[in-house]
Amino acid sequence: MEPRPKSFYLLAAVFALFLAFLYGPTITIAILSFQGPEGGLTFPMRGVSTYWFQDLFRQQAVGDIWGAFRRSFALGLMVMVATVVIALMGGLAFRKRFAGSGALFYLIITALVIPSILVSLGVGLIFSQSGLSVHWATSGFGSQLTWTLPFGLLIMFAIFNRFNPAYEEAARDQGATAWQTIRHVVVPMIAPSLFGVALFGFTLSYDEFARTLLTAGSYNTLPLEIYGMTTNVTTPVIFALGTLTTIFSFLVIGVFMGALWISARRRARLGSDAGKGV
Repeated sequence: MEPRPKSFYLLAAVFALFLAFLYGPTITIAILSFQGPEGGLTFPMRGVSTYWFQDLFRQQAVGDIWGAFRRSFALGLMVMVATVVIALMGGLAFRKRFAGSGALFYLIITALVIPSILVSLGVGLIFSQSGLSVHWATSGFGSQLTWTLPFGLLIMFAIFNRFNPAYEEAARDQGATAWQTIRHVVVPMIAPSLFGVALFGFTLSYDEFARTLLTAGSYNTLPLEIYGMTTNVTTPVIFALGTLTTIFSFLVIGVFMGALWISARRRARLGSDAGKGV
């Protein structure tokens, strides 16, 4: 076995430093969240317990943590569904050139480079000046779509650029309508990508701060609530909240990965059955 070159160890060290920089703050918060009842926001730790996690489920003197969590979860689901549906429709539409398609594409992508706080300000002003309620489920929903939709559309553009139209032609030759072709051929084949778009839509919405800051109205989402807590909470309960939200994020990723695995198994089984003539 040949010895590894020195460059390998150098690159490994750089990668290890990158991981430490990426996950170090999260790990530090997780450790500090297990302080005892007399613990503070910094090291050294004063005892080890789950006191601050239990404190999250008691009546809080400030804030509305669980209400904010429910709002963020509901908003994330709304944004996820809208992103998947619109991105799929946009991806199908852009498979063929149409008048203004180039300008529309660049207009969509421009939403990614506009400062998020300006988008939040603009959407909030439009709603307030139009006499509409500035609320997390209306203006907040709209402002977050300006962030998630471009990512979803870019994924769909990449997928359909590699999609073989011969499958659709074969389905139409068998008498399938356009809707049946999309439902039974196109969507099942690009299902993994749709799961990816859904995950993007939910996670980007769930932790979005700037585009929700001026569009959430009187009720905070979870990122806004956590930001508000940093100004008036001086106990490790905020670290416990951060740890739980991080665990929740990993659970969401696990659910999507599990759904993707089940979908892949189902597709493989259907393909095997079709090959056997079942």
